[in-house]
Amino acid sequence: MGMQSVAVACGALTLCLALTTATNPGFVVRITQAGLDYAQQQAIASLEKKLAQLRLPDISGDSRVLRVGKVHYELSRLRLRDFHLPYSRITPISNKGLQVSISNAFAELDGDWRVKFLFIRDHGSFDLKVENIYIKILLRLGSDTSGKPTISTPDCSAHISKVRVLFSGKLGWLYNLFHSVIESRLRKILENKVCDKVAMSVYNELQTYIRTLPVTARIDNKIGIDYSLVAPPRATTKSLDADLKGEFYSLAHRSPVPFSPLPLAFPSDHERMVYFGASSYFFSTAGIAYHKAGALVFEITEAMIPKDVEFKLNTSVFSAFIPQLEEKYPNMPMKFRLSTPNAPFLTVGEGGISFQPIVDVQAYAIFPNSSLAPLFLLSLTGNVSAVINVRSGRIVGSLDVGRIRLSLKDSAVGTFQVRMMQSLINILTSNMLLPRLNARLDEGFPLPLLDRIQLSNILVRFHQNFLLLGADVRFQPRR
Repeated sequence: MGMQSVAVACGALTLCLALTTATNPGFVVRITQAGLDYAQQQAIASLEKKLAQLRLPDISGDSRVLRVGKVHYELSRLRLRDFHLPYSRITPISNKGLQVSISNAFAELDGDWRVKFLFIRDHGSFDLKVENIYIKILLRLGSDTSGKPTISTPDCSAHISKVRVLFSGKLGWLYNLFHSVIESRLRKILENKVCDKVAMSVYNELQTYIRTLPVTARIDNKIGIDYSLVAPPRATTKSLDADLKGEFYSLAHRSPVPFSPLPLAFPSDHERMVYFGASSYFFSTAGIAYHKAGALVFEITEAMIPKDVEFKLNTSVFSAFIPQLEEKYPNMPMKFRLSTPNAPFLTVGEGGISFQPIVDVQAYAIFPNSSLAPLFLLSLTGNVSAVINVRSGRIVGSLDVGRIRLSLKDSAVGTFQVRMMQSLINILTSNMLLPRLNARLDEGFPLPLLDRIQLSNILVRFHQNFLLLGADVRFQPRR
């Protein structure tokens, strides 16, 4: 194989790998049959109200009646009193979408009639009962260029098997002679109007509502989360799955993540209405975003130390381990600046979420004029684990730090044994750094939820490479 052929083959392989990894989501949302059933109940209740508002056109025509001759009739002021959809079912159809089947629906109407034949004119009112209405709707799910979900109705069919018209008035008996003609016309009008109303409701209401799914979620003035769809939602025989990008990013400077999400081996749990799969990629991009935004830099001064901690942050305390401090900077206040030289990489396994951050701890002496003198630079490492929960539609958590290990990276006050400082550094991290981090994590990060959705009955489970959150949902209508 020539060099050119090798280059082409390598290029094709690289492209294939890029296309393969690019489609892996960092975050997955699964709506189970139970969740679809609940969504269907809400949608059917809304559709029932919309169908009850149907406006039907006036009807007129001519019909020949035995022994009477040609009769001209007019039906006007057709009013729907109610429209009931008592039985419905939603079914995910693989590679197609969602099919909604409505059976045994019924409606009641009334209106006015006029008749003219020979030299006779008369008018009255009528009642119309429509029974055994069957409606089948296919909902196709997709996504637009911004990654927001879309929904359409490529197919809708309505069939009415029974229409009964009862005319009142002096010549009501005459209408009843050719009621089949009128019933046939009303049946076709209603069948078409029902599907028109369904299509309109999907476009104006359901489409508008599902687009409340946030493509991006702003966390604060520095960080956002990208929840855009990486592919159209896909229906399986048991659920509806949505693959989201699931990526934290810096609002000031967004750049490509240097690694791709791994495939998620989503379990076949169906106890809850909805499941969220947050991958290791999702959590690791949080570390990258906060690092790029400069949000992983913390300063500790004596004024920040809790009053119940008997500890002074000054050179006199640390001179017990570093005698040179008292000689060069006697009894001077100190400051620590903690930063991460690299973004922390988080892993998710069956034991939970963990990471091993490397933190640079730069110590300074503070002169009376507030200028700083660098003293020493420590490297701090340790095992950190996270406890995760869901509260008010947000992922919340707290960190637990294991044993901290110290090493000396640089010193302007000579060498010293850092292990002698272990207890002091433990006090700083456990009483100051950790509470600040946990306060931020307790604020949480928003889950990708549609408007007015509340979660309950929360389930938290850890799997290899992702965190699984399960919940039941409740829709809160506007008051």
